[in-house]
Amino acid sequence: MAVENAAAWERLGALLSELGFEPGKGWEDATGKGAAFLAPLGNLEFVTGRQPAVPELLVEVTSLDVVHTAVKKWMTAEGLTAKLGDVAETHWNSRLFTAEPAPGVQIGFWERNDPYSGKPAAMEGDLIATGMRFAIVVARWNAVITHRLLQGALDALLRSGAKKDYIEIVRVPGAWEIPAAARTLAETKKFDALITLGVLLRGETAHYEAIYNEVSRGIGQSQQETGVPHAFGVLTCETLEQALNRAGLKAGNKGFEAAAAAIEMVSINKKIGQKHGSAK
Repeated sequence: MAVENAAAWERLGALLSELGFEPGKGWEDATGKGAAFLAPLGNLEFVTGRQPAVPELLVEVTSLDVVHTAVKKWMTAEGLTAKLGDVAETHWNSRLFTAEPAPGVQIGFWERNDPYSGKPAAMEGDLIATGMRFAIVVARWNAVITHRLLQGALDALLRSGAKKDYIEIVRVPGAWEIPAAARTLAETKKFDALITLGVLLRGETAHYEAIYNEVSRGIGQSQQETGVPHAFGVLTCETLEQALNRAGLKAGNKGFEAAAAAIEMVSINKKIGQKHGSAK
C-alpha cells in the first residue's frame, strides 16, 4: 500500500506497532522507503456481485472491543478521533469498525461473530466426571487453607458426576510430602487422575523457593513418568490473606480449578485414545 507522504508513513507505522504487529524487513533507497508488518495469517480475496461496504484493507482480530479501545487511545493522542468509526454489525456475520490513521488510508478491523468459524477443529475435554476415579493428595499444614481447597475440589468432582466411592483422599504432613504420595498413588494405575493440594507461604519459611521448586518438579516428574494426569493445586503466596483469597474468599478456589483441570485432562486422554486406537 502506497501512502502519500513521510508523515503518513510514520503515522501508520506507529499505529501498527502500537497494536502489536511484528515488524518485518523494510527497505529504503533513493526513491522511497517501505516498512513491513507481519501478521500470523493473511489472504487475498476477490469479490464479484454485491460488494461489501468495507475498506479494501481489512485486519481480522480476536478481541475487537479491545482493539477499538487501543486504536481510539492512539488516535485521540494524534488528534484523529473524527476519523474513527464505532463498532457495528455487518451483513456478513461479523462486527467491524473503520479507522483512517492517515489521509487516504482507511483500515477496517473486524471480528467474526463465531470466533471458531474457518478454524481447524480442536479436540477439547468435557467436564463430565462420570465413571472416573480420582485421588486427592492434600497437605495438613495450614489446614485452614488446605481444607478449603479440598472442599473446592470435592465440589467440582461431585457436581461433575463423580461418585464418592471413586474418590480417594490421602492426607500428608505438608507440601514437601505431596510428590512422593502422588507418585505412589499414580503407580497403582487405579486412578484416572490425581489432584495435589497444598500451600506454601513465603513468610513461614526461609527456604520457600527451594521447597516450591522441588514440589513442582516432583509432581511434574510423577505425571510425565507415570502417564497419569496430575492437577496442580499447590498455592504459593506471600501472606495468609492471599492464600485465603485464592482458597475461596475472593479469587476463586484453586482446589475447584485443579479438580476441573483433572476432569478435563482425563476426558482429553480418552478422546485421544479413541481417535488413535489406543483407548484403555
